[in-house]
Amino acid sequence: MTTARVPGLPLGEAKAAADEATVPDYMAELSIFQVLLNHPPLARAVDDLLATMLWHGSLDARLRELVIMRIGWLTACEYEWTQHWRVATALGVTAEDLLGVRDWQRHDGFGPAERAVLAVTDDVVRDGAVSTPSWAACERELRSDKTILVELVTAISAWRMVSSILKSLEVPLEDGVTGWPPDGRAPAG
Repeated sequence: MTTARVPGLPLGEAKAAADEATVPDYMAELSIFQVLLNHPPLARAVDDLLATMLWHGSLDARLRELVIMRIGWLTACEYEWTQHWRVATALGVTAEDLLGVRDWQRHDGFGPAERAVLAVTDDVVRDGAVSTPSWAACERELRSDKTILVELVTAISAWRMVSSILKSLEVPLEDGVTGWPPDGRAPAG
């Protein structure tokens, strides 16, 4: 196992820091939070942002997970891909669709909503903003629901930020976790 540029707290210390920061105890078991809990208020802010979308969001969970998986693939973030593979499959997203985000334009399993959301994801990751055509498609497919549209852009931006944190701090996978499920294939380049 590799070590992060900023060492993660040992589990006992991470749980104590999580309690202090009012971050759920189980988050302290994740390598990313063991690193983030070196700064408890920041760990809480990140947890609050992500938890709001994970547990209280308006965006369809399947669409959200496809977005996160696409970000993991585009940014070659092994941790993000690997963690959210488990989250997405637990939510019932098929392995075929998760693998489909690698080349979503050619994947037959996606309809107009998935394609619109993935196009917006590509825009934000590549250009930092949503293009006018992608925005129009999302408005159409998400029925111009302002809450969902704001959450979509926030989710893309938040998990893009998480990818940058993970890669910049070289946060390792948890012990015993195999990267790049299901086939170990990482993005080229």
